[in-house]
Amino acid sequence: MSRLLVRTRFLHRTGLAVLLAAAALAARAEYPDKPIAMMLSFPPAGATDILARAIGQKMGEALHQSVVIENRPGAGGNIGLVAAARAAPDGYTTYMAAVTNAAIAAAAYPPQAAHLQKDFVAVAGVAIVPHMLVVPASLPVKDVTQLVALLKTQAGKHNFASQGAGTLSHLESEVFKATTGVQVTHIPYKGSSQALPDLMAGSSSMMFDSIPASMPHVKAGKLRILAVASSKRLGLLPEVPTIAEAGVNFSADNHFALMVPKGTPPQAIAVLDRAVRAAVESTELKQRLLEQGVELRYTPGPAFAKVIDEEFGTWGKVVQQAKVRLQ
Repeated sequence: MSRLLVRTRFLHRTGLAVLLAAAALAARAEYPDKPIAMMLSFPPAGATDILARAIGQKMGEALHQSVVIENRPGAGGNIGLVAAARAAPDGYTTYMAAVTNAAIAAAAYPPQAAHLQKDFVAVAGVAIVPHMLVVPASLPVKDVTQLVALLKTQAGKHNFASQGAGTLSHLESEVFKATTGVQVTHIPYKGSSQALPDLMAGSSSMMFDSIPASMPHVKAGKLRILAVASSKRLGLLPEVPTIAEAGVNFSADNHFALMVPKGTPPQAIAVLDRAVRAAVESTELKQRLLEQGVELRYTPGPAFAKVIDEEFGTWGKVVQQAKVRLQ
């Protein structure tokens, strides 16, 4: 074979390789070129849904693509978690994780088909959304001390509502029971939107619920706030004590993060991270959500991975101490 022919073939192959590399780079540069799904484990109108839609809209503006919310409620959050984990890791499926809730579900349920720590990568931490202890306005109590006294006087006659078995909303009340010694029966629902009508009607006597979901009913005079479950008082509700200040020694700040299935390309994660940061650091969005009890707080993915580890460690111990086991 002549040297000229060898050289010609070499140049042809080299040129082809360059073209393929350029095409691959162009494909990566085009991401995203179609809508992105944002899955979550709770139904519409709750804190996770409100947060996801607000951030998703702002992300869409930055990405020049729609971010489509997909609600997958049930099984303490595991249905949505599994669906997101099984999605193709191509950058077109994200998961708005209620991290504290996922930590509780991982400890309270038998091993599931997906796990937040093992099957996902954190794009960024996005918010803290504390719960508050609310009671029907018709219940004759004004503070936690009076609630505990009433529940002890009428032991076994009262119920507590939750966002679902194995959720943070559920476990907060279990810790409340264990700490105060009251007897109340658990009535689980699929999210706040289903639980709140019965709570306001008096079917249940208490609930730990997200501020965005319950606050409109507080303002309407149908619910009363007794305490917030966060580790410190909230700027939105400075007169409301923390649950620890009210004499029940625990706290739950309720962390949220945007996650993607493990194996998602780093380039896609970087693009998503920039869009998340732009959304979370939007002054207009921060103020709007703060008025609903949501504190937007951007944390880079690698740093937030440590927060996830801490939440899983803390709530794993709480679940054991409260002896909560679910099927």
